[in-house]
Order: sequence, then C-alpha cells, then structure tokens
Amino acid sequence: MLVEWDWWTVEFGDAHAGAAGALIGGGEPGPVYIDVGSGPNVPSTTHWSAYDGRHRRPRAEALRAMCACGWRGAAEYPLDWATVGDRPLYEADVDLTGPLADWNAHLSLVRDKAAPLPEPLAALLVEITERLTATTADAPMAALRAVGVLERIASRVGREAARGLVEDGMSAEAVATGLGTTYPKALVLLLAAQDR
Repeated sequence: MLVEWDWWTVEFGDAHAGAAGALIGGGEPGPVYIDVGSGPNVPSTTHWSAYDGRHRRPRAEALRAMCACGWRGAAEYPLDWATVGDRPLYEADVDLTGPLADWNAHLSLVRDKAAPLPEPLAALLVEITERLTATTADAPMAALRAVGVLERIASRVGREAARGLVEDGMSAEAVATGLGTTYPKALVLLLAAQDR
C-alpha cells in the first residue's frame, strides 16, 4: 500500500511525516486500489484525495490530521461536497489549514518532549548548514566531501552516545521520546550500539 505523506520536516524526517486523513463514518477507510489495467500488482493508496466517490471509490465525509507515528488529530474537518461538486478532490480547492495546524501542534508537543540541544551546539549546527549550503553553490565537490566527513563523524559519535544510553539502562521508549522518533528506530539505534 502506498502511503503518501504531504508534510515533512528536516528535524523529524519520516518518523513524524504528516498528512490529512480521510474519514468515513467517523473512521479511517481501508485503502483505495488504483486500476492500472491488467497485471499482478494493483497499487493502493490511503491519500485523502483518493476518496472522492469516483470510479466506485468511497467518498470522504471529513478530514483530520494524521502522523506517521500513529497520532491522529481529534478535530474533524467536514468536506463541502456542494462546493467540490463532481471534481476529483485533488483538483478541488480543499482547505487543509485545519489538519496542517493540528499536525504542527502535534510536532510542537514532540519537540517539547525531545532532549534539548545545548545552545552552542544548536548554533554550530546552523553555522555548518549555512557554510555547507554556500560551499555547495561555489564548490559542490568540496561540499560533498565535507558531507562524507560529517556522516562518518556522526556515525561514530552516534554509536558512542547510544552505547552510553545502553550502559545507563535507557529504554527504547525513552530514547524514542528524547529523539522525537519512533520506537522501532530507537530500538535499532540501541541494538546497533551493542554490536561492538
């Protein structure tokens, strides 16, 4: 099944990607299958715009915010089918500001629970980003080399930090919250740190 996320942040990546989700009868409908003719693979999607009642598909009654982490917004935003008419939802001017605001509020809570970066480190990361961006424009090969160096540093230091958390008995749940990521990703980090 194809899950299409509409919103994404650099800070949380795919762990907290967001989208508007379709609601029918107060619940999330199953996937919509896309007819691409004959063949063994039938693609499907749960993107809100697929639930437009066309081609025997179900018609969404409302939208709500959803996040890849499993969070769902409490507010429901009814679709005005009188305004949409017979157009496909992806062509209609559907207002997604409500679900987007709810998802942003969810991210604020995730951010508040995450371990804060010390100010000097946060400033240094901003400076590195700015310098890498400028170098990319002037000397892309040098920027790519610098990125490789940073990836190796980050990998080594990340393993050391995770090893310290393992030695301190930190749970995968606590690591997931502190990093603003998912439990499976936190568990992989902790397990990789134990492979010496």
